[in-house]
Amino acid sequence: QVQLAESGGGLVQPGGSLRLSCLVSGSTVGMFQVGWFRQAPGNEQEGVACISVLDGSTYYTNSVKGRFTIARDNAENTWYLQMNSLKPEDTAVYHCATDSRDTPQNMCVRGVALGVDSWGKGTPVTVSS
Repeated sequence: QVQLAESGGGLVQPGGSLRLSCLVSGSTVGMFQVGWFRQAPGNEQEGVACISVLDGSTYYTNSVKGRFTIARDNAENTWYLQMNSLKPEDTAVYHCATDSRDTPQNMCVRGVALGVDSWGKGTPVTVSS
């Protein structure tokens, strides 16, 4: 079973940056994708960015393209989400997740409705002046 621990959330002004980290522990057999999902109050859950553990290919939802980057950290079992040019509409609780689906897009898109294999407790991000 995979355990996920997110960190790095907080309060930032519009235009600022934050870096979220996800520490993965436990059994990673069958863990092919890592992703970040978010949910704001009153909004539906959204797959923000997902990455293939095997080849590093990525998927981003349209609203964050060019601003967010998902990647593997130098630490072997840590993935991060670098968020730049943050906007108030980025405010949400961000959850790290892992999944056995075959592509990052499948994880980010289908994972919203169908669920993913493992889910972290989340870290809140607030973008406000």
